[in-house]
Amino acid sequence: MIRVGVDVGGTFTDLVLEAVDAAGGQRVYTHKVPSTAADQSVGVVQGVVELCRIAGVDPGQVDALFHGTTVATNIVIERNGAEVGMITTKGFRDILHMGRHKRPHNFSLQFDVPWQSAPLIKRRNRIAVSERILPPDGRIETKLDEAEVERAAELFAERKLDAVVIGFLFSFLNNEHELRAKEIVQRVMPDAFVCASSEVVNTIREYERFSSAAMNAYIGPRTARYLDNLQRRLGEAGVNAYVRMMQSNGGVSTVEQASRNPVGLLLSGPAGGVIGGRWTGEACGQNEIITIDIGGTSADISVIRGGDLTIKNPRDTEVAHLPVLVPMIDIDAIGAGGGSIAYVDSGGAFRVGPRSAGAEPGPACYGKGGEEPTVTDAQVVLGRLDPEHFLGGGLKIDPALSERAIRERLAEPLGLSVRDAALGVLKIVNNNMALAIASNSVAKGIDPRGYSLMAFGGAGPLHGVALGEMIWAKNVISPLHPGITAAMGLLVTEPRYEFTQSALTILEGQNDNAFAAVGGIFDRLRAEAAAQLAADGIAPGDQTFTRIAECRYVGQGFELRVEVPDGPFTADTAREVQQRFFAIHRTEYGHAFEDQPVQMVTLRVIGTSKSETLRLPALPKGGRNNPSEAALYARPTTFDDGQTLPTPRFDRMKLRAEDTITGPAVVVQQNSTTIVPPGFTATVMKLGDLVISRSRAEA
Repeated sequence: MIRVGVDVGGTFTDLVLEAVDAAGGQRVYTHKVPSTAADQSVGVVQGVVELCRIAGVDPGQVDALFHGTTVATNIVIERNGAEVGMITTKGFRDILHMGRHKRPHNFSLQFDVPWQSAPLIKRRNRIAVSERILPPDGRIETKLDEAEVERAAELFAERKLDAVVIGFLFSFLNNEHELRAKEIVQRVMPDAFVCASSEVVNTIREYERFSSAAMNAYIGPRTARYLDNLQRRLGEAGVNAYVRMMQSNGGVSTVEQASRNPVGLLLSGPAGGVIGGRWTGEACGQNEIITIDIGGTSADISVIRGGDLTIKNPRDTEVAHLPVLVPMIDIDAIGAGGGSIAYVDSGGAFRVGPRSAGAEPGPACYGKGGEEPTVTDAQVVLGRLDPEHFLGGGLKIDPALSERAIRERLAEPLGLSVRDAALGVLKIVNNNMALAIASNSVAKGIDPRGYSLMAFGGAGPLHGVALGEMIWAKNVISPLHPGITAAMGLLVTEPRYEFTQSALTILEGQNDNAFAAVGGIFDRLRAEAAAQLAADGIAPGDQTFTRIAECRYVGQGFELRVEVPDGPFTADTAREVQQRFFAIHRTEYGHAFEDQPVQMVTLRVIGTSKSETLRLPALPKGGRNNPSEAALYARPTTFDDGQTLPTPRFDRMKLRAEDTITGPAVVVQQNSTTIVPPGFTATVMKLGDLVISRSRAEA
């Protein structure tokens, strides 16, 4: 069995290959190639072919490929998606414009409303037709005028629109009209991407449902083309493996499902890193973790509590300030990474990011034409990145170019030495990241002092200890392969599909018929999840299901996710759900009103299956301190306190379990570099992960 994980970042594409032979012997190989922004599939296939060559296997021997991508996210951020048309209920043409009448910034006179200033669907391409479905039972009040739908589709075809979304009022109760309108549009526009809101998110709240469906259509054509290109290029390279796509909820789906509902890929890129972080934490005996994935362009932050991923509340699931009602791992991203550009703004202020040099031209030291200094250039100037070990020597860098960029663009304009300017770059970017970590932890009631900070991504371990000190984390973890942790996370995830249905039900005072109706909805959703898993080739015995009720107090505006016990939904089940809701509300907000009635709003069934998991061999025991067998050489290195010290380098691949590295030290490897400052000690764990904490004399 040969499996490959591929994670595409803004600067590099990271790959890992696991080969398990018939006798159970296992080999793991890693690789990194520059990302190809114009078409990510070029870099993906190039990396897969090169990695197969490194591993000594034929591309045709690869059985499975798991892929995390930023294609969908980039389309939204760059606002270069499809020209979309919308057919909606008469009288509700402007739902996408009005939203919920919220001001993004209540006290700003110059605030921007993104759903109005940069709408996914232009008003002239939103056409209302006669139809009406009424609550609470979804009865048809006004029959769909199919001729109006056909005329709208003909107009869209004349305008050469790429995609069409159908969004009718109360379609979550009865989607008959939406599905019929979709049939008509597909007949008139056979080459267009067409979706119905009830197929994207079958839930209450028309603005959020319409927005989610609009997002799906906006990113649909380009995402589908990317997936088609990927499969075609893989085939041309001789890779015939089945492909699975990482989703925003931390599971994987088929290419076909991702092409139909690409909205599930919006956090595909960073999700793999959080999964890999949880898996690494388990190997280190840590289940309370703050993860930060620092790549070339961005830093992605998430929290793992008790070994469980944190899923965003529905009120917070948005992309580019637009609501998207799909389940997402709670990840915050900021523009801070190795490629973040440092500059002096028009007011004379020293700033770093969010603009990035990316892969092309990249930091100045790459020698590809970049002249602006970046965070990576600051690391080079301070002696923390050695030219001969950058990407294992696979990418040549020129320290002189870094020094010149920082001197000309920062040091001279600010009247600083080159060293102080470089230290300033790191101080600013670290503060930006520490503030973002605090907003994702402290601001949500999490005390970082009880958590390990896991810093990964190519640049993560360069900043890990500094960030850990700033947020008072109990220790810092540098995974065995920091630069490809997200790719490794792809190999430890499982298929995951979520099916929803809104069904407003108060948990108190209901009769058996009402509870039976709830049970019937759960049964239907489970059947849909089972059918999707079966379509992926997963046997019924390997399928597992979790039932979720999104609950709120009667009169509240938003819900919390509550797991529902298995079995028939009865009055006893309702009471248990209510008690679980109180407990979650108390955890989230510090209080619960147990005398108030609770209402279920949306029912959800999550279908999963256990997959093959990545297995790394345990290292032989070492127990050495600063082992000479792993020592390379020493060079002057400047640390955050301004000290420049002769600092030994250690080859990470030669370290053994229970070895310790006492700072100051730099641990080098092919895909990342780990800084161990003075006063800190790194301990090698059983699989090779490093846990860095203050030395006892310093603690």
